[in-house]
Parts: sequence; structure tokens; C-alpha cells
Amino acid sequence: MNASARKAEHHTGAFLILLLGGSCIGFAPVLVRLSDTGPVASAFWRLMLAAPLLWLLTHWSARNAPRNAAQWRNAALLSGLFFALDLGVWHFSISLTTVANATLLANCAPLFVTLYAWLMHRQRPGVVFACGLMLALGGAVLLVGPHFSLGGARMRGDLLGIVAALFYTAYMLAVREARTHAGTLHLMALSTTISALVLLPVAVALSAWQGQPFWPAAPQGWWVVLALALVTQVGGQCCIAYALAHLPVTLSTTGLLVQPVVAAVAAWLLFGELLATWQLIGAAVLLAGIYIAKRGSG
Repeated sequence: MNASARKAEHHTGAFLILLLGGSCIGFAPVLVRLSDTGPVASAFWRLMLAAPLLWLLTHWSARNAPRNAAQWRNAALLSGLFFALDLGVWHFSISLTTVANATLLANCAPLFVTLYAWLMHRQRPGVVFACGLMLALGGAVLLVGPHFSLGGARMRGDLLGIVAALFYTAYMLAVREARTHAGTLHLMALSTTISALVLLPVAVALSAWQGQPFWPAAPQGWWVVLALALVTQVGGQCCIAYALAHLPVTLSTTGLLVQPVVAAVAAWLLFGELLATWQLIGAAVLLAGIYIAKRGSG
């Protein structure tokens, strides 16, 4: 097997791992809905319960020592901060709007990644990207339109989904930088711990001031947050962090579009959440636009 064939096979394996990670995270919004804690508290427990296992796995691994400690530490700190912001905002979005809307809008990160590369690194996208971007924006308008006309909580939830996408973009860029200096497990252990520490005071404050539950009230609640920790954080995020180090970031963000598909199907089966006809069209147009934009960004 020549070098080109080996590289293609390696990329295929990494992409399949990316799809697995995206599918795991696709169940996150459903688990957040099932949780009996507040939105930020469920995000905290997801991270807090995952961190010890990640550190244990890191201890067992002999291939996770950072190669450039200073650069790795800075990137890991940023990834932890941005992931805490992304997760906290996204969980609020899930509690206010539909699972499909919250997840679809939060997955607009591929567009923001390319726009960042254009603005910060002068990597000017082509005509195909511009067409995909316009298509995605049109799909987003159709998806959010019914909530925009009604206003209220669902509209706020949709807007928070877009904000979460901005934070997730920053997180993915920081993870990609950190993964060039250390292994996946070491990075995820530190990043997860930092995110948990950032979210802890916020969850406690919301519990004290707004009465949002901090502790799961029943055994079932603990099983839900444990599933969030093991399935979405340990399984999903580790798969994604590994794939980001072996795939172009634009291809990585495109592969993550499996998340809203899994989330929408799960919400339909468990909660009977159905999108209106125009919203279904908008979701399809949004996903197609993101895919075309990524194809056009190289």
C-alpha cells in the first residue's frame, strides 16, 4: 500500500470516529431534557462526572505527555473556557426551544470556522462557499421563522443556539491547536476539568437566585447525568478531539452535521417533537448549505 492510499485509509478511519462522536453528542439534548436539574447544573454534572474517568484513562496512557507545555497549556485553558460557555448556553437553548432547533442552530459552527479563517488568516473563500452560506442563512430563516413571529422563550432559545455555535467554533479551534502538542485523553481531561470549574459557581448561583435545581432529585436523575458524562462527554468529545487532530477542520465540522439529525430523530421518538413543514424544509436547506459551504472552503 503506497503512502497516498495509507493516508486516505487513515482519513476514512478518523472520519468514521468523528461520525461516532457526533452521534454520541446527538443524544445530549434529549438527556438534557430528561434531566431534573437546571440547564447549567446538568452541564456541570456532565463534566464533573466525566473528569475523574478521563484523568484515570490519562494516567493509564503513556502517550499523552504534552510536547510543548506552554502552548499546550494555553490552548487547553481556552478550550475549557469556550466549552463551558458553549455548553452552558446550549443547555439553556435546549430548555427554551425545540431539540431540533437548538441543535441545528448550534451546528452552524462550520460557517463561522470558515469566516474566521477569512477574517483572521486571509483565507478567502470561493464562490461555492458564498452560495452555500446564503443557502444556509435561508434555511436558518425558515427554521427560526415560526418562533420569530411568535417571540417569547422559543425565539430566545433559537438565538442562544446561534450564540452557542460561536462558542463551539472557538472551542474547536482551541482543541485543534492543543491537539498538536498533546494526546486526546490528556487534553480532554484538563479541558473537561476547567469547564466544570467554570460552570460550578454559575450553577450554584442560579440555584440560589432563581431556584434552578442543582442536585438531581431522584435516582433516575443521577442516571441521566451519568449518561451525559459517559456517552456525550467521554465518548463523544474524545472521538471528536481525536478526529480533529487527523482531519481538516472544515471536513471535521461537516461530519459533525450528524448531530442534529440524531437529535431530531431522538426528540421525535421520545417527545413527539415534530417540525412544521416549513421548518423541515429549512432544516434540510440549512444542512445542505453548510455542506456546500464546506465543500467550497477547501
